[in-house]
Amino acid sequence: MGDIKVRHSEPEDALAIRDIYACKNAYSGTLQLPSPSAHGWVERMANVPANVYSFVAEINGEIVGNLGFEVCSNMRRRHVGSFGMGVKDHYQGNGVGSALLTNIIELADNWLNIMRIELTVYIDNHSAIALYEKFGFVIEGESKAFAFRNGQYVNVYHMARFNIIT
Repeated sequence: MGDIKVRHSEPEDALAIRDIYACKNAYSGTLQLPSPSAHGWVERMANVPANVYSFVAEINGEIVGNLGFEVCSNMRRRHVGSFGMGVKDHYQGNGVGSALLTNIIELADNWLNIMRIELTVYIDNHSAIALYEKFGFVIEGESKAFAFRNGQYVNVYHMARFNIIT
């Protein structure tokens, strides 16, 4: 496996990003649906809002991961960001998620003045929880029946990471 390169996504990456979320683990671990539409991803990537930062991870020129980071637009929560992330199934466990998280945390801490990064994660996604904990995220609470997945309601943990700027 080659080096992992993280860069801003471009509109022409839309179909490759769609392919990430077409993977069973990616759509099962996020709020995405199976069989994502090419048109939907082309529209989404062509119209990224100003408060959203979208990144892809590449290995040997293949896009294998995506992370979208949203800075809260409400002025009272401008210090808060949240993200969603997906990695192609056969690249999970190879450092792609860590590379994407390292990139967004560096941006949030050093350039966007973000103090709090929030996320939700399904409580049965043990590898993602371990990854987030490795980066300093802590579980703050749990929501019951948060989403419907594969015929059942599933719970999520609410996790956050703080960068107290002194």
